[in-house]
Amino acid sequence: MATMGGDRRQMMEDVAEDKFPEGLRILVVDDDRVCLMVLEALLRRCKYQPTTVMDAKTALRMLMAGKQQFDLVITDVRMPDMDGFKLLELIRLEMDLPVIMLSVDCDKKVVMKGIEHGASDFMVKPVRTHELKN
Repeated sequence: MATMGGDRRQMMEDVAEDKFPEGLRILVVDDDRVCLMVLEALLRRCKYQPTTVMDAKTALRMLMAGKQQFDLVITDVRMPDMDGFKLLELIRLEMDLPVIMLSVDCDKKVVMKGIEHGASDFMVKPVRTHELKN
């Protein structure tokens, strides 16, 4: 009997792993309203839970307040109030959250700067669904 209970537990863990990362809570930061709406729709299609904001300072306030918990941040590189590199730096100093950088610019120097500053990944706009799932 103990073996059957162990087998059932293992099956439930396997099912949970198959659904990962469904439900991932993602804070998305981009000053481009259209890009933000498209990204939100793609993330929802992947069964993630996106929260969108149009500026880095608002994103930082939300993260610092801690009222909403996030598993990941996706931020645009170029924004008027604070660039994505500065936001990445502040997030890495204050909290342990992975950050994915997002840009229309696929210049190798820009990508390397993001990685060197601790970004988990770098995506080029327009983002595709398979990139978000990965």
